[in-house]
Amino acid sequence: MVTFSIGANEGAQRLDKFLKKYLRGAPLSFVYKAIRKDVKVNGRRQKQDYVLKEGDEVTLYLSEEDLARYHPARKTVRARKQFTVAYEDSQILIVDKPPGLLTHGDGREKGNHLANQVLAWLIGEGKYDPREKSFVPAPVNRLDRNTAGLVIFPKTYDALKVMNRLLRDHASIRKFYLTIVAGELREPLRLLGAMTRDESRNKTLVSEVGKSMETLVEPLRSVESYTLCQVEIRTGRTHQIRTQLADAGYPLVGDTKYGDPSINRIMRDRFGLTAQLLVAWELAFSDMPAGYEHLNGKRVQAKKPKKFREIEEALGLSGKGNL
Repeated sequence: MVTFSIGANEGAQRLDKFLKKYLRGAPLSFVYKAIRKDVKVNGRRQKQDYVLKEGDEVTLYLSEEDLARYHPARKTVRARKQFTVAYEDSQILIVDKPPGLLTHGDGREKGNHLANQVLAWLIGEGKYDPREKSFVPAPVNRLDRNTAGLVIFPKTYDALKVMNRLLRDHASIRKFYLTIVAGELREPLRLLGAMTRDESRNKTLVSEVGKSMETLVEPLRSVESYTLCQVEIRTGRTHQIRTQLADAGYPLVGDTKYGDPSINRIMRDRFGLTAQLLVAWELAFSDMPAGYEHLNGKRVQAKKPKKFREIEEALGLSGKGNL
């Protein structure tokens, strides 16, 4: 048997959802059977849709063997810090990810990825207690391995819910990117279309039917064969910027999946560039809900990676100011 109180990061969620996280190694059948027979909230049995409140006392009448099996101690996270902090308050952390680093682990890299690095840093700074019952800080937006820039990590369960909702709405948090494309773009573009996915090749295809895509492209500086662009995405599809700009005739330099092979060879031979030149450059906040009003008008910016600055200057696309 174990008894504990519900904290701020466990409240305002259904009993079954909380227990799925707390008993993270258990099959769903075990969780729902436990709710029926082995769980009490404030001394009473509750249904699976009961919404927990901060201060509720939960008692699990489970054996020590089941608790050890289904609620194992979290492993100590060890990961070398490669990110920088772009913004932090009591609710969220925004980090600047370097190119070449996975946001999450995959089948090949399970340890040294951004999510683990941030978790290790938060624990080391005393900003997250690994003994938390269910909440673990995790990124709410994802960047490709070779895309640098800003990633949001909620530090509380409430912030996780709020940030996920706002990012789905594409209104209160606007996302801007910087890239260099092949071709001389003189006028802004509004790219509308639909997409399908070829999962076997990990490619997004522009099509007449499928999930909608909207991308706004503003040329900042141009030379004869290249343009520095600021790009805003109004939808968040996989490879959206890369595939829509390539379809419009302005592929990202270095993009081996959607780009121009002849341009990519020039970029590789001259600068050693072997992946798309793309930075999640800026997050702009507005119309934030209660508890997050301090973010209204806030604009958080990343730093351009060294390779980006080198290519930008060599091509004659650099200018004064922050850009």
